[in-house]
Amino acid sequence: MGKDFRIEKEAELQAGPEQVWDAIATGPGLSSWMFPFAVEPGVGGTMRLDLEDYTEESAITGWDPPHRLAVRGDEGEDGTVMAYEYLIEGRDGGTTVLRFIHSGHLGDGWGDEYLANLGSGWDQYFFTLTQYFLHFPGRTAAYVLAEGPKGVKDLWPRLSAALGVPADVAPGDPVRLAPTGAEGVTDYVVQEGDTGFLLGVRSPDAFYRFYGKGDGVDLAVHLFGGDDPKEEARVWKAFLETIS
Repeated sequence: MGKDFRIEKEAELQAGPEQVWDAIATGPGLSSWMFPFAVEPGVGGTMRLDLEDYTEESAITGWDPPHRLAVRGDEGEDGTVMAYEYLIEGRDGGTTVLRFIHSGHLGDGWGDEYLANLGSGWDQYFFTLTQYFLHFPGRTAAYVLAEGPKGVKDLWPRLSAALGVPADVAPGDPVRLAPTGAEGVTDYVVQEGDTGFLLGVRSPDAFYRFYGKGDGVDLAVHLFGGDDPKEEARVWKAFLETIS
């Protein structure tokens, strides 16, 4: 039978409503803080996620720039369906409140842990969005994904040592990422033992997001500079292989 669910988030952004709309409803905007999407605008249009060998397409069901965007995915074989709604409200002083609702139905086999992970995942993405407007306003990024091997033991100690990052790194700490020499500041840290973690680093030209779960680690990079995304992916994939 499954169950219905609803996750609500809110973020105050240092940007006007039109800027926020561009960030949530255009391909270049979405690649700058979340994932690479191709957007066919308007009700009846689509948002297509293209991520390595994975593609997912959702229908746009609400389109009222710069106030409201609603998107709904196809229903899965088990009855699972996902819907997303963004509500934009401008405030005095040039700020904007973004309200987000992720709702739908989960088929059998999707537990409370999955919902908790969804909620914490959205916390990270909206944190990155707030940082985007603070540090990279008016710029767009190329999205780079580097997936590491599975079956890695002592994941966090191995990754932090190879990166050249202290195992007890905290938000605000300056760091230098050994594989590329990129210098920046740690801006987001979630630590759940050696196998579950998220490490965020912001450099002058990029966001780096390291995701550890179970026995593997993946990296998402949002490149705002002129570096070659393909070369960036090659370097980081080769690096992640070394910690296996």
